[in-house]
Amino acid sequence: MVPPTITILHVDMDEFYAAVEVRDDPRLAGRPVCVGGGAHQRGVIASASYAARKFGVRSALPTAMALALCPDLVLVPPDFERYTRESRRIMEIFRSYTPLVEPLSLDEAFLDVAGCERLFGDAVEIGRAIKREILRETGLVASVGVAPTKFLAKLASDLDKPDGFRVIRPEEVRGLLDPMPVSAIFGVGPRTAKRLEALGVHTVGDLAARPRDEVLARFGASGAWIHELAHGIDPRRVNPRREEKSYSVERTFERDLVDRDALLVKLLEFCEELGERLRDRGLRGRTISIKARYGDFRTVTRSFTLDFPTNLGPRLYAAARGLFARTPPGALRLLGVQVSGLEDVRAPLQGELFGGAGQRAMPEPGTERLERATASVDKLRKKFGDRTVMPASLLAAPRGARTTRRR
Repeated sequence: MVPPTITILHVDMDEFYAAVEVRDDPRLAGRPVCVGGGAHQRGVIASASYAARKFGVRSALPTAMALALCPDLVLVPPDFERYTRESRRIMEIFRSYTPLVEPLSLDEAFLDVAGCERLFGDAVEIGRAIKREILRETGLVASVGVAPTKFLAKLASDLDKPDGFRVIRPEEVRGLLDPMPVSAIFGVGPRTAKRLEALGVHTVGDLAARPRDEVLARFGASGAWIHELAHGIDPRRVNPRREEKSYSVERTFERDLVDRDALLVKLLEFCEELGERLRDRGLRGRTISIKARYGDFRTVTRSFTLDFPTNLGPRLYAAARGLFARTPPGALRLLGVQVSGLEDVRAPLQGELFGGAGQRAMPEPGTERLERATASVDKLRKKFGDRTVMPASLLAAPRGARTTRRR
């Protein structure tokens, strides 16, 4: 049964990367603008303005295809340092209203405003206030959904985009959900949708009308989940410290790279970025993995587990470099690094009690000194930009598009 109160907000920035570019260069206003890599760089679209979307251009579309759909497309290279800075400003606005903020990416988050009514009003008033404040402080537009559950709040924020504001009240849930295609349910992908349609289930209402046991028998645990969502039931709470399983950075190159020294520079760049992201989130990781994809699309992965977790770029790079040495030579079209086995930095460092060969009783010498130096560098970067202080070997590296994924 749907909870009787609405306290959950989903805030989603409209065309975030593209909007930042248009805000900072008014000459782009009204034009089909996309942020992404060039077509000759095997690039993909990271963000498309609504003017570009009218031509069928969407995020994750290959840039070459986007240009074919819209020859007048204005393509802007991504500047993730700037987008991250804007994201931090937006998240600070969220946290000025409630501590229960669950970021999903740079440009969207769930908020639970239960208990904040005496300070700021009800959820609808808070949602409108946040929307106004984001526009006033950043010049950017957000769409806001307000509802009893996370699923419904996210659904609401998508309904009236761009510049949307939609409230779904408990008594409106059934009438809103029933006519929607079954693919509107979170967790129903194309394959599941086809299986449901083969059973005569085309809308959310059709799914809700099926007996729960029947859906569970056909689709297992996921069947119970989608059946509950079809009824508007979503017990998930807003979690301000979602458990992150891994962080990764990977890059598809403009041309296949065979120079091992140049590839090592890329590895160092990735490890420095990963270290900074981990530190920013109060995490450190124990398992380092690399992925190398060759020109013939053959993909090789290698992994190594450290004795002690770390969030220091040089430590990550030392492990990644050793793994890279174990990959076959050849021209690479893609290279990536992943850090997993994450833990909170407040957890005590502990290695194996009775370690064998190669295991240490204490972290590497110099770790505390490196941590102090890194903390000072982080302060400078936050104040003056990510490239204020960096390893000398990266000074000549171009500021190319980087794809970072969290899983």
